[in-house]
Amino acid sequence: MYQRFAEIVDAVTAIRHDLHAHPELAFAEHRTAGIVAEQLRAAGLTVTTGIGGTGVVGTLTHGRPGATLGLRADMDALPFQEQGAPPYASTRPGVFHGCGHDGHTAILIGAARHLASLPPFDGTIHFLFQPAEEGQAGARAMIEDGLFERFPCDSVFALHNWPDLPAGEIRTRAGPIMAAADKFVIRVLGKGGHAAMPQGTPDAVLAAAQLVTQLNTIVARRIAPTDPAVLSVTQVNGGDTHNVLPAEVTLVGTVRTFDVAVQARIEAAIRSVAAGIGIASDTRIEVDYIRTYPPTINDARSASIALEAAAAAGLAHGEAPDPAMTAEDFSFMLQACPGAYVWLGQAREGGENPALHHPRYDFNDAIIGPGIAWIAALAARVVGAR
Repeated sequence: MYQRFAEIVDAVTAIRHDLHAHPELAFAEHRTAGIVAEQLRAAGLTVTTGIGGTGVVGTLTHGRPGATLGLRADMDALPFQEQGAPPYASTRPGVFHGCGHDGHTAILIGAARHLASLPPFDGTIHFLFQPAEEGQAGARAMIEDGLFERFPCDSVFALHNWPDLPAGEIRTRAGPIMAAADKFVIRVLGKGGHAAMPQGTPDAVLAAAQLVTQLNTIVARRIAPTDPAVLSVTQVNGGDTHNVLPAEVTLVGTVRTFDVAVQARIEAAIRSVAAGIGIASDTRIEVDYIRTYPPTINDARSASIALEAAAAAGLAHGEAPDPAMTAEDFSFMLQACPGAYVWLGQAREGGENPALHHPRYDFNDAIIGPGIAWIAALAARVVGAR
C-alpha cells in the first residue's frame, strides 16, 4: 500500500507543477477543470462539470447508503507576476499560483485516487473542485447552482496551506477561523477649481484627508477592544496636476471582522463619519459598502474530528490559538453545511518561506503526502473509508 501511495503522491506532484505552469484566473479555469475531470474519471469516480461556472464534482460511492462527506479544493490563480523561478514557473505573464491553489487541487486529486483504491465502504464522498476563490465568490456560485441540493453533504471540509506553520502540521479551531471581508468605496465630490483660490470651491482633497484620519479611529473608538476588527484605507485617488483642486477624490479600503453585529456597527460608523465630514466640508460624499465574504465559522464537532484525523494520520496538530484576519469563501459552504476549515503548515526548514500572495511564493510539494493522508484519515472517521 505504501508503494501505491507514494506513486499517487509522485503523480499528483507532477500535476501540481503543470497547473503552476498554466495558471488560470477566476471562472476561467477551463484547462484546470478539464485535468481534474480527467483524473477523477480515470480513478473511477462519477464526474459532473460546469457547476457554478467551471466547478467540478467527483463522487465516490460505495456499499450501502451512509454518511456523506464533502471535500473542497480551490483551483484559481492570482492576477500578478511571479518573481520566483522554479522549473515549472508560470508561462502566463501577470498570472500565477501565488496562494497554493495548485497544491490544494493536486492534494484533492490525490486523495480521490487514494480513497478510490481502498476497500469498499458504506457512504459517499463528494470531491468539490471550486473556481474563483480569489475575491469572486466561486463557492457561492456553486451553491447557487444547486451544489448541496445535487450533492448533499452531512459535513464539508477544506484545507489551506499555511506558511507560518511547520510543514505537515494541522491547526484548526472551533468557531471563527477566518474573517469576513468587506470593501468600501467612498467618493468625495467637490466642484473643482484653481488651487490658488481654494475659497471658491469645496476641497475634496482636504475632506478625503479628514476621512482617512477619522476612519482610522472607528475600530479604536467605536468597537469594543474585545471585538477583533480591522479597518484599512488602501487607495486614495484624485487630481491630475499641481495647480487644480480636483472635483472628486476616491477612497477605497477593507474591513475585517468575525461578528456580523460588529460588521454592521462599522458600516454604520463609516456612513456616519462620511456624512459629518461632508457637511463640515461642503462636499457631497457617497459611500458604497460591499460585503464580499462572511466570516469562516467552524462547527465545533467538525473541528474536533479534523484534529482527530490529524492525530490518526501521525501529523503534528493542535488548536489554532487565534483566527486570521484574512478571508475565505469556503465560508459560504460552512453557512450551508456544517464542517471545518484547517490550516496545513508548509514552512520549509532553513529556507525562504514567502507569505501567501507574495510574488516569490511557491507551494511546498513536501506537504502533498501529509495532505492526502489527513483527508484519508478524515474520510475514515466520517464515512468509514479505510
